[in-house]
Amino acid sequence: MDTPRREPAPEELQKRYRRRRIYLRTGQVIMIGGAAVGIIHWLAHLEAFGPAQPEGWVDLVAGYPAAALLVIVGAVVASRKPS
Repeated sequence: MDTPRREPAPEELQKRYRRRRIYLRTGQVIMIGGAAVGIIHWLAHLEAFGPAQPEGWVDLVAGYPAAALLVIVGAVVASRKPS
């Protein structure tokens, strides 16, 4: 036999909504940070900040992989649904 589901209280719905918005905005900020890292790295390769290129280890660690990681983590946080 199925038990009837009860509707959550309005306070509970507001609490869930606020939590969801916090996760969404936090994830969006993290994704913007990842995009900024990627754009700055790209501009460094175009020598927009002077003729010096980033060192090899910086290129591997703090360049496009870090930008992609931040975008992915931000997307995961933004898509999280509060329980």
